[in-house]
Amino acid sequence: MSKAVGYAAKAADQELEYFEFERREPTADDVEIEILYCGVCHSDLHQARNEWGGTVFPCVPGHEIVGRVTAVGSKVSKFKVGDHVGVGCMVDSCRTCHSCSEGHEQYCENGFVGTYNGADKHSGGVTFGGYSNRIVVTQDFVLKVAQDQDLAGVAPLLCAGITTYSPLRHWGVGPGHKVGVVGLGGLGHMAVKIAKAMGAEVTLFTHSPSKVEDAKRLGADQVVISSDPEQMKACNNSLDFIINTVAAPHQLDDYMTLLRLNGTMTLVGLPSEPHPTPNIGNFIFKRRSLAGSLIGGIAETQEMLDFCAQHNITADIELIAMDEINDAFERMLQSDVKYRFVIDMATLAVN
Repeated sequence: MSKAVGYAAKAADQELEYFEFERREPTADDVEIEILYCGVCHSDLHQARNEWGGTVFPCVPGHEIVGRVTAVGSKVSKFKVGDHVGVGCMVDSCRTCHSCSEGHEQYCENGFVGTYNGADKHSGGVTFGGYSNRIVVTQDFVLKVAQDQDLAGVAPLLCAGITTYSPLRHWGVGPGHKVGVVGLGGLGHMAVKIAKAMGAEVTLFTHSPSKVEDAKRLGADQVVISSDPEQMKACNNSLDFIINTVAAPHQLDDYMTLLRLNGTMTLVGLPSEPHPTPNIGNFIFKRRSLAGSLIGGIAETQEMLDFCAQHNITADIELIAMDEINDAFERMLQSDVKYRFVIDMATLAVN
């Protein structure tokens, strides 16, 4: 075991603070990574404050990790020292169930191992995440990052990027498709960029008139103010696919009616309370579908990173110092970020 440092929540009602802990020494299949940047996901806040239940304290959040390889085990063939790499929401899975065998580790029937607050197979405790200076991960759950990309902007792709890429890819979005994106936050801004790069015509739905110009800058072809009934009505039966990124309860019927025959709306935001029950008639009379999607498997995440590198896509970020994380959490609650905080780990002082 070797020393690592980071920031941890030691209780649900406490701010994150400096924390020393131990990482395992790399085994034969492991990659040791110096963490350079880590994105700040809303899930980090939920876990740190135990809003979903089940948080084991102390909790070191962070699952949008980009770094540099500093050591590899004797059986590692995919990476070498000096490579730029990423780690997303998972660091392992059972690898034997039906989902894992098909490359869908995120749906592991025995439960994937989360990058933080997961059951650590090596220590018997819980995993600690990317709000830290280093991490050790089995090579099969490490991703390749293009050497010439903006590494800070790549970090949020490991969660926000794959969460939006996966459903767009699964439902075959491409040229000629009309796609709606609901919400312009960390997920929504990535959905706009990726759907546009796939060749779709993109309509962004937002409550905020102040976001219209920014949505167009990001690639939206049209912007609809979702609180305006007339603007919403004008979109009825017009969309092939909707990706709904809003993580607060709302009327799904407002968007289901915008879908054409055989259209699908996929939910990627997880609200703390249930959505109001939708009108079943909106499904039956147009053979519409309502679905959900969770991040992506390792192969698909690598595909997403390669796609984003090819199309020069990174997240719009605000770079912060490690000791600014508690203020960032409060600002995130107020949607006061465009569009993802990323921690510069060079600012993590080692006591």
